[in-house]
Amino acid sequence: MNINSSKTSLVFVFIVLFIAFGCSGAKNGVQMVTTDFEFISGNTKLSGIIDQPVNGKAQALIVFVHGTGNTDIRRENRYYDLRRRFVELGIACVTWDKPGQGQSAGVYDYNQPLEEIARGVLDAITWLRIQEVPGSEKIGIWGTSQGGWVVPIALSQEPSIQFWISVSGVPAEDNKHYLMQSNLPLEGRTQQETERLMGEWRRSKQIFIQGGDYESYLAATENLRKDPAVFDFAGDLTGSREEYETEQEGYMKMKDQFEFDEETFSVIRVRNFDEILNGLDIDVLALFGEKDTNVNWRKAHALYESTIGQNPNATLTMHTFPDCNHSMSVSATGSVREVEGMPLDSGVKCEGYYEAQIEWLRKYVIPE
Repeated sequence: MNINSSKTSLVFVFIVLFIAFGCSGAKNGVQMVTTDFEFISGNTKLSGIIDQPVNGKAQALIVFVHGTGNTDIRRENRYYDLRRRFVELGIACVTWDKPGQGQSAGVYDYNQPLEEIARGVLDAITWLRIQEVPGSEKIGIWGTSQGGWVVPIALSQEPSIQFWISVSGVPAEDNKHYLMQSNLPLEGRTQQETERLMGEWRRSKQIFIQGGDYESYLAATENLRKDPAVFDFAGDLTGSREEYETEQEGYMKMKDQFEFDEETFSVIRVRNFDEILNGLDIDVLALFGEKDTNVNWRKAHALYESTIGQNPNATLTMHTFPDCNHSMSVSATGSVREVEGMPLDSGVKCEGYYEAQIEWLRKYVIPE
């Protein structure tokens, strides 16, 4: 594709959509125009949207990075509450659907490698810069949940990205142990029952990765496999001998590629995660909900403080919100049951959630 003709086409699209639709957020007092865009990552065409102030004078640009799960950004109007606020500040916003989701081509893979997702983020940023999209001279990333792994990978490979807003960020290891430990008491399990179930969970992981046989696994998980809440959170843990041995054999062939947390036997999702975080010479805002029962926010908070917070070439601002769950919405308990089946952006956001981001952006990204 000819770059110059692409730039002309992009400008033309902005003009046409502006004339046709005017200010897409005008009913909310927002002067914002939204356009479609496409880019290639790997061999897959991904489709997304770009929000711009109608005057075309964006001073910066924020790329949104999703957490786990399905996306349909246009149907859901995902992140609209944030997008319109950021555009009001003069910051363009960009987000797109995952492969095989919404209008993106390809096949959706729930277990898509984090490195591939990060590569997609960098491919999008390259496209935005080539097209000279307004605001792309100062690009930052907003990421939530799983994005807490993806964004640092991308940042470590592209140091020209200038800022990062982390929402409900994650420690290095998988969240399943913490999710179950936090939610079992909310399912009515006593402290003793919870400790017994989590002990069996850890023991089962240890047996598996150390090559223990199927009988040992079954004996170690007698209560765990019978608990209906565990079934809801983790699925059927019994399985057949053939399934267990086949999975274990596959793991043993690749075990050098895995690392585990010594306390929980949870798989480490990003190797040398502390080193990656420590090497980020950028401005970072991290927001955590104190009722987050999905990811271990306390451990992530401490990790950020001991890495980014100790880097003299970075700035770290962190806020915790007492009544916030993983979605940064007001929550009575933080239980995953409270948000089951609810759209990602539903619920009432906690007091100060929007303000913390706006104030930080005004200080570090678009100072007056």
